[in-house]
Amino acid sequence: MTPNSNPLQRFFRQPAIYIRLSSRPQDWPSGSIDLPTNGELPVYPMTAMDEIAYRTPDALFNGEAVVSVIESCIPAIRDAWAVPSTDFDSILVAIRIASYGHEMDIGTKCPACETEADFGLDLRTVIDNLQSGDYTQALTVGDLTFYFRPLNYRQMTASSQVQFEQQKTLQMLEQADVTEEVKVERLNTTMQRLLEVTVRALAESITEIRAQGTIVNDPDHFEDFLKNCDRGLFNTVRDRVIKLREQSELRPLKMTCPSCQHKYEQAFTLDMSRFFARDS
Repeated sequence: MTPNSNPLQRFFRQPAIYIRLSSRPQDWPSGSIDLPTNGELPVYPMTAMDEIAYRTPDALFNGEAVVSVIESCIPAIRDAWAVPSTDFDSILVAIRIASYGHEMDIGTKCPACETEADFGLDLRTVIDNLQSGDYTQALTVGDLTFYFRPLNYRQMTASSQVQFEQQKTLQMLEQADVTEEVKVERLNTTMQRLLEVTVRALAESITEIRAQGTIVNDPDHFEDFLKNCDRGLFNTVRDRVIKLREQSELRPLKMTCPSCQHKYEQAFTLDMSRFFARDS
């Protein structure tokens, strides 16, 4: 024990579980993660301060609370803003397991008989079933070859914030007491902003474009290209990015109604405001 060390240090929290990430080393910027040689990251339970952070709505909305909790519970991740989207869900589920155990109750309603019930979910199966899109596969269209990467948490948050704000603007516009001409003008502005966000997210999902011996790796050049290429090529690139993203998403839960035995699927999402609550 060093002279100034805390004598209670041996009673500090200890890793509860270990996880392996599905991302590639190149998906993490230099210095953003200390990956152990065995590839397994220790996951610690949340502290009381972490729980308080998750009760702050503004910190949840701008991502600060999520970043704080990830870096607290997985110290090997030095910059949680850099977490690739392919790892994000498994990291959050692992922290939930480390903090409160692997069991979680999910409320469900049968679409056939409308019976409401609680379903006991084993979060370990959620982690086991998580998959990642194959970002090693290039897309070749004519003379162009595209290489992709997952968005990181900073990019995901920025895109989500803008989309939320623009959707809120659209809702307010429907109730606004303004002329139809003004509504159309504001609607066009909002839709243009949403398109810009989409193009930017696509550009950030590209790591490299090769064109007849020329290698391009500047995101600004990608964005300029996507704004000026023909719609067919744009849609092809967009569809590939969407497919890769969908392959990494949480799978729907398979349910059986306890009343009528009807089998159905229910979407499972990580609602940040409830996922880490003890009674969720």
